[in-house]
Parts: sequence; structure tokens; C-alpha cells
Amino acid sequence: MATTHTIRLDLAYDGTGFRGWAQQRDPSVRTVEGVLRELLPRTLGEDVRLAVAGRTDAGVHARGQVVSFVTSSRRRPEQIQAFLNGHLAPEVAVVAASVAPEGFHARYWATFREYRYVIDTAAVSDPFTGRFELHHPRALDVPAMRAGLRHLVGQHDFASFCRHPGAGKSTIRDLQRVTVRREGDRVVLRFRANAFLHQMVRSMVGAIVRVGEGKVEPGQIARILAARDRTGAGTLAPARGLTLERVTYRRR
Repeated sequence: MATTHTIRLDLAYDGTGFRGWAQQRDPSVRTVEGVLRELLPRTLGEDVRLAVAGRTDAGVHARGQVVSFVTSSRRRPEQIQAFLNGHLAPEVAVVAASVAPEGFHARYWATFREYRYVIDTAAVSDPFTGRFELHHPRALDVPAMRAGLRHLVGQHDFASFCRHPGAGKSTIRDLQRVTVRREGDRVVLRFRANAFLHQMVRSMVGAIVRVGEGKVEPGQIARILAARDRTGAGTLAPARGLTLERVTYRRR
């Protein structure tokens, strides 16, 4: 039996041209996993199954995505990295490649994920950054947004802020930290949790923008959360403003 080992890839990508991370049945649908699984056999000499830290949605970006796979190939990590970057740049970049500890799994070994959402409040959208942020050319009350977000911190049932995962699947998550700050014309939100539900961050941002506009009182966020009713959170924020920034792992 051939000896196997686990490779870890740290990825950054512009999600604009992809229908999310997960490979689709229709091969014409372009996804990040799809392009990797198409290319990897050409350098490894074998097909591999990919594990990923965060299954980003269509149009969502990543700066700190982590992927792992088990292989019997003798190709060195730096050779795999160079091959993939030669074919995927500039949309996708393998920032780092390494042999991972035995048993490493990009999803199950993660202790928390951190996402960033950027809102540009300038009068005119910046063409050089516009595909990575929501253009919202109106003032936002950042202190009110901060007050509303405090109600979401901690372990809660986030059914009001996600697409329901299906019968028997939990919607309880531990949102460890949320920050919101103004950086010039931009309002930058960061969310850190043990794991996120489908569309959870975009739903929270959509609700908190209404607070920033003065349409919803900060305390209403607590009532929306407690209701466990998706309709109360309002409109999803667009995917383009969202980036998976970082995934952290506990040493084993």
C-alpha cells in the first residue's frame, strides 16, 4: 500500500467569477473547488478529495481559506503551489502549501473562522475596490450598529439569521466577537465564530445596516434573534462585500 500524507493549502481568491466554493454537478458551473479538482490530478497524478475550512457562497471572497487533502503523490508542497499559481493567478492564489500533521482536516480541526464585511459610504463607488465591498452612499450610525451587534455576541440560536440547514441540523453557533469601525469612507465589520451558518454573516449585516440607517432600533436586533424567524432579519447584504479573512487551528 502506498504511503499517504496530508497537504494543506492556504488560499486567497476573488470570488466574483465563481459560484462559491463547492463543486456543482453541472461542470459548466465555475467554482473554486471545481477548478482545483480539475488541476490537481495534473500535478499529483491522482484525484483527491478536498476538505475546506469555509464553504464560501457565490461571489464571496477569501484571504485566509484553508484546504486539505490526502495524497500518495511525491510532489513537494512548493511544486504543487507553483503549478496551481501558474494556472489560477490572479483570481486564485495558493499563499502557502505544506505537509500537515497526521490526521489534519481543514474543517474539523478549525477552532474559529473570521469574516470581514466592507461597506463603502462614499458618494461614488471606487472602481478599484468596488467588487470587494458594498457601495452604500448614505451615512451610517456606527455607534448604533455597534449597540445592535452586541445582542448577537455569544452562543445563540441563529435561525433568524441564516438559510435553515434542514431538519435535524442545529442552528446554534457561538459568535465569539463582532466589531464595527469606520475607516475613512468605509465601515468595516468583523465576525468571529466557531462556525457559521449558510448566509449568516450576510443576514446579520443586512439587519445591522437597517440599524445604521435609523430604520431599526438597536434593541430590535435582540427581538429578531429571539424570534428565530428568518423573515425578521430583512434583506441579505450582497455577497461581494464579504471575505473569509482567517481560520485558526488548535495545535494537536
